[in-house]
Amino acid sequence: MNMTMIIIIAGMALVTYIPRMLPLVFMDADRIPSWLQAMLRNVPYAALGALIFPGILTVHENIWYGIIGGITAIFVAYLGANLIIVVMSSIAVLMLISMFLSF
Repeated sequence: MNMTMIIIIAGMALVTYIPRMLPLVFMDADRIPSWLQAMLRNVPYAALGALIFPGILTVHENIWYGIIGGITAIFVAYLGANLIIVVMSSIAVLMLISMFLSF
């Protein structure tokens, strides 16, 4: 690995670390307003949705393949299943669809 690559990796690590460190250093959890705390609790769900949704739409040439897998995952997760069960059920449904239908 050359020096340019090491500098790029170190720079990306620094840029990632600073926004995570600054709130811990300069903010006290007791001083954050309750409405902001309530809003910040939803950030992980919004970020996860933003990461997963484009993948659902681009997983296969046929857009319905991803939509059916996503709906299956949402339904099984709504029933309260474990993450592994949610993923495996989506895979199983899509496998059955691809076996019996020519998507």
